[in-house]
Amino acid sequence: MNQHDIEPLLTAIREKMRQEQLPALAIAAFERQVRELARGQTGLIGDHQLQPLSELKRLEALPEAPDSSALAMSQCVLIKLNGGLGTSMGLNQAKSLLPARADQTFLDLIAQQVLHARQQHQVALPLVLMNSFSTEQDSLARLAAYPELAAGQNGIPLSFRQHKVPRLAVDTLAPVAWPQDRSREWCPPGHGDLYTALVTTGLLDELLDRGLRYAFVSNADNLGARLDPRILTLMHREQPAFLMEVTDRTLADRKGGHLARDLNGRLLLRESAQCPPEDQTAFQDIQRHRFFNTNNLWLNLEQLKARLDDNHGLLDLPLIRNRKHVIPDDPATPAVYQLETAMGAAIECFDNAEAIAVPRQRFAPVKTTADLLVLWSDRYRVTEAGWVEPQTDQTLALNLDPRYYASIDTFRTRFPEGAPSLLNATSLSLHGDIRFEANVTVRGEVHLQNDSETARVIEAGSVLEDIDERV
Repeated sequence: MNQHDIEPLLTAIREKMRQEQLPALAIAAFERQVRELARGQTGLIGDHQLQPLSELKRLEALPEAPDSSALAMSQCVLIKLNGGLGTSMGLNQAKSLLPARADQTFLDLIAQQVLHARQQHQVALPLVLMNSFSTEQDSLARLAAYPELAAGQNGIPLSFRQHKVPRLAVDTLAPVAWPQDRSREWCPPGHGDLYTALVTTGLLDELLDRGLRYAFVSNADNLGARLDPRILTLMHREQPAFLMEVTDRTLADRKGGHLARDLNGRLLLRESAQCPPEDQTAFQDIQRHRFFNTNNLWLNLEQLKARLDDNHGLLDLPLIRNRKHVIPDDPATPAVYQLETAMGAAIECFDNAEAIAVPRQRFAPVKTTADLLVLWSDRYRVTEAGWVEPQTDQTLALNLDPRYYASIDTFRTRFPEGAPSLLNATSLSLHGDIRFEANVTVRGEVHLQNDSETARVIEAGSVLEDIDERV
């Protein structure tokens, strides 16, 4: 598409976004991505463009934080990405409102973590959620149960909103129209929108004005992402603009974004959607690309501000082009592009960006009901401070029949008393309708298949050990 052809398209996009009262900077960020797409950019990064990483600094090798780390602690803000609805689990509210333990949601545990850290380190430590339009109201209502949380914010808001962007028709790149449900004309811009939203909401300037210099950013569904004084001391001492936490990839992480260097030696992040089909084997080679992005990031707010000011308020984040349908599970609906950016991709925007390898326990996200089952089980414990800690290093292969377990409602029906004991399980596969009563123990490899239309009930107190059964 040439420059003459794209101008009417960009005019239509700008008008659509203005009608939704989106700020000029958010419109400019999206326009930049559309121009790239129109020029034929796919956002793909071939393996020939990368240098694999062999070694990184490790958290375990860092010295204990000195007493002087209290200064850095007093200059830190926690930012939790909380825009996801968990639609893959059949949710229509923030995923962080799921029960993480009993009646304790993810947000409850996050609030408890923050309050404990404030008391432990005697600092203000503001908490800020980056919400979407869909998650803000319910999430703030849940946090209202912790008035002491808001009282300790020192005027920093508990929430700011990310933007939204139009879905584009694949054949014309025009904003898609779907009168049956106008919300389907829009999509999230990816968590790379963090940087634009910090500017458009005025939050970045407000944080700096209040003396905050560092931000620890993580996903709300990752309860393993705790504030670590050693990393904060590293940020304060060495002053990197950007620090990414990575962990060693396992077979379970083959499809997740990995860290590498470009041919000039600069760190970069490659997501699965940016990998050409012919390079998928190399992408999934965990020996070649060893480090997996946890999406736990540390930002130097002063240097971020300077970089944004130098570039008209934007970071040049790589384009991620996702092809979907207006209704994702209905291929009869029009094909659309969703243009996104990744928060971690900002690592390539700074000359002095760093990465640090951290233990696996700092990465415990919940993306599916299978992840939730593991979190509910005795493979994790939750401390009085709200910290989530693994009880075993042994891996667990978990395969739950999506017909009966993929949505949170059907999942809860089959585990009404909570999760079975999985501490000594190495593999659990459930195919068909299988329901668990209380105090069931799973050990070793357990594969159960129920081909009947009647639910199979695992009775209370049962011990399942190294079983492969089909009924």
